[in-house]
Amino acid sequence: MTEPIAILGSGGMATACAVLLSERSRCDVRIWTRTPDRAAELIRDGENRKLLPGVPLPAGARITSDIAEVVDGAELAVAAIPTRYLRDTLSPLAGSIPAGLPVVSVAKGLEIGTLMRPSEIIVDVLGSRAVAALGGPSHAEEIARRLPAGVVAASSDRHLAEQVQTLFSTARFRVYTNVDIVGVELAGAIKNVIAIAAGICDGLGFGDNAKSGLVTRGLVEMIRFGTALGAEAETFNGLAGLGDLVTTCFSRHSRNRHVGECLGRGQSLEQIVAEMNGVAEGITTTRSIAELAEQRGIEMPIAAEVYAVLFEQKSPAEATASLMLRPPKNERDSYKQPP
Repeated sequence: MTEPIAILGSGGMATACAVLLSERSRCDVRIWTRTPDRAAELIRDGENRKLLPGVPLPAGARITSDIAEVVDGAELAVAAIPTRYLRDTLSPLAGSIPAGLPVVSVAKGLEIGTLMRPSEIIVDVLGSRAVAALGGPSHAEEIARRLPAGVVAASSDRHLAEQVQTLFSTARFRVYTNVDIVGVELAGAIKNVIAIAAGICDGLGFGDNAKSGLVTRGLVEMIRFGTALGAEAETFNGLAGLGDLVTTCFSRHSRNRHVGECLGRGQSLEQIVAEMNGVAEGITTTRSIAELAEQRGIEMPIAAEVYAVLFEQKSPAEATASLMLRPPKNERDSYKQPP
C-alpha cells in the first residue's frame, strides 16, 4: 500500500526530497508548483533544469499546480518553500490543505516582521497540526545525486519525528530524531548568517585561520542566541548546528557563503542577488536575527557586523576590524550571555 506524500514547492530542495522519497517504493510522490506553466516545464524537461540540471525527476512523481490533486489522501506534506515566501505561498492554499495534515518543513530562516520560525508560520497559516523540521548539512545538489548525508528530524511530536525518519531514510540518507524543534530551526537560521561572514573571509582572502576562527565563534553565537530563546545547547553541537554550519560555511554549493564572498570582493548586494539562481535565506534572516537579538539583549557581534555590511554600507574590511578589536575575553566566559 502506497503512502501519498505532498511536496509543496518545486525548487532544488523540493526536487531533492522527491528523489529521496521516491526511493521508497511505498511512497506516492506528488509535487505541487505554483503555475501550470511551471508544471508543464518540469514534465517536459524531466528535470529541474534551472536548479538541479542533470538530475532526473522521479518517473512516478505527479507534478501539478492543482493543490487538491496533490493533497488528496496525503499522509504527510513537505513544505519546501523558502521562509521569505512561505506565508504568501501557503495562504492561498490554506482552504485546500486538510485540517490536521502533518507537515515537515525543510526551510531555514526567520520571517521578517513576525520573527517566526518556519514551523510557526505553517501553524499560523494552516491551523494547528503536528509539524516537524528537517535540519542538518543537506545541500540539495548532493542529496539529489544520492551522495551520503545525515540530518535530524525534529518535532515536539515524537511520533511525527519518527514517521519522517522512516519515510526519508535510505541507504545514503541517515535521519536522526530530536524533540528540540526550536533549536533545530534556530540553528538552521543562524548558520546562514555566519556563512555570509565566512564567505566575506573568502572574498577578502583571509585564509584558513581566520575562517576557522570565525566559524568557531559563530557557533558560540548560535548557542548563545538559541538558548536565550529556549533551545537546548546540545542541539547546536549536533547535525543541525555544527554539522550544517560547517557545510554552509565551506561548501561551493552554499548560496549564503557565495553572497559573502562576492561582498568581500567588492560587489554590491543588489548585483549579487540579481545574478543568483535560488534564494540566499541568510540575507533576510540577518534582519530578523538582528531584531530579535536587540529585543532580547543577546550579544551577537558577528551577526551584527554582517547586518552592517548588508544593510548599512559598512565595508567588509571595517567589519573585520570591528570584530578583531573587540575587548579581550576569557573563552569559556564568552559562551555565557552577559548579565
